[in-house]
Amino acid sequence: MLIARHYKLRFFAAFLSISAEGLAYAADPAKGSELYALHCATCHGVSGVSMMPGAPNFSKNEGLMSPDGALLISIQSGKAAMPAYRGILSPQDILDVISYLRTLN
Repeated sequence: MLIARHYKLRFFAAFLSISAEGLAYAADPAKGSELYALHCATCHGVSGVSMMPGAPNFSKNEGLMSPDGALLISIQSGKAAMPAYRGILSPQDILDVISYLRTLN
């Protein structure tokens, strides 16, 4: 119960940060592709086929079943070997990457 509440609070905080930045633009998969190539492809593979054990295979939709807001929080926070991208990529940049990831399958 406490864990679920923690994730709800983190999601709400991310939603507020997106709203506060005034992100009214749709995600751009072309820009997301460029950012993915620069920041993600080394581990997740150029075409989304993971190169690192434990990394999701995006070409098979692994790890992409969550809503964009939850994925945003996950990418901002990092997980296991993946670094946190908060402060490296803006929320809009991350949403662009997520939009690109959804084109890989």
